[in-house]
Amino acid sequence: MAVLTVTDAEFKKELEGNKKVVVKYYADWCGSCRLFSPKYKRVSNEDELQDVVFLEVDAEKNPEARKAAGVDNLPFLAAFKDGELVEGSAGSKEEYLRSLIAKLN
Repeated sequence: MAVLTVTDAEFKKELEGNKKVVVKYYADWCGSCRLFSPKYKRVSNEDELQDVVFLEVDAEKNPEARKAAGVDNLPFLAAFKDGELVEGSAGSKEEYLRSLIAKLN
């Protein structure tokens, strides 16, 4: 599934409309965010993860989405299940992304 880049308004709709959501928070100036982006997109395209929605949120332009996960550093990854935050933390490791996804099952 493609990674969707969303705004505050779209973020809320995606959380309400999907059971499992993973979010990558980023900023345009963040080098680590750019380096992690290809890994995030690759994982989002894995066939066994078709039931998970992958979002990207510009943390500087979307304060409500940022607040929903308690973003304190970038890049920041968060998992939501049934609209509720399961876990979130700053990081750019694929292993952490996979551990977040596992917590959604």
